[in-house]
Amino acid sequence: MKPMLIDAHTHVFPPRFKEIRDNLLLRDPTFGELYANPKSVMATVDELLVTMDNGVVDVAVAVGLGWLDGHLAREANDYLMDQVSRHADRLIGFCSLSPMWGKRALKEEVERCMKGGLSGIGEIHADPQGFRIDDSIVMDPVMELALEYEVPVLVHGSEPVGHSYPGKGHSTPDALLGLVKAYPDVKIILAHWGGGLPFYALMPEVASALDNVYFDSAASVRLYDPKIYDTAVAILGAEKILFASDYPVVDQPVALNHLMRSTLMPTSQRQILGGNASILFKLHDVS
Repeated sequence: MKPMLIDAHTHVFPPRFKEIRDNLLLRDPTFGELYANPKSVMATVDELLVTMDNGVVDVAVAVGLGWLDGHLAREANDYLMDQVSRHADRLIGFCSLSPMWGKRALKEEVERCMKGGLSGIGEIHADPQGFRIDDSIVMDPVMELALEYEVPVLVHGSEPVGHSYPGKGHSTPDALLGLVKAYPDVKIILAHWGGGLPFYALMPEVASALDNVYFDSAASVRLYDPKIYDTAVAILGAEKILFASDYPVVDQPVALNHLMRSTLMPTSQRQILGGNASILFKLHDVS
């Protein structure tokens, strides 16, 4: 059986959001930060499915934006629940939320999303959402819900060095390490290589905190040399890494080509390209 190729980090929007883009820029801080540039591309599920077929991607994980506005988050979640029900063999959806909503609102929305067929929580984007990612008072309700529903939480990560870009913030390796240490029983996916946290896993006390942590490779082509894959596998093991594009920020074939320019062994490639995500999201065995 041909191994399944899973893109673990993509973003899609309800078609209506493309029509009211200018309004969204003013209405939601996260959208305003990430999409202020008129060249920043928005995509719908239909557009994602076309690029998946062109790039031979079997399954995509569509994740939230890190909305602060609850009405927009719920509309985005409604859209994803509908699309997941229509394309259950191609699409996995994550619940958009902000930890700043409060315990009751969070519980209501997560419960609604899980009953509606979504499979995770996030992407949580602490900077525009107005909190520190290692603030346990804010994050406790989210992580309790993740444990209750046995779903992973996706968290945005940023590098403490390097070039600036929209969305880069203060969820750096030190803060992310504080987060994962506080919630050792929650499956946490750290986006964008956790801002470089894998490099610190050469320290035994860091490595020991990463038992339930995965790192996705979203936007790698804009951040790292392809050797990032070889280096991360040498430090972490291939089982900790999820292939991700960050579509439509990065086209899926571009992200795949970036990985293929590494010198990974075929077994490690298979794990990263789909095997790990298949286990995490309880899909059929692709090994």
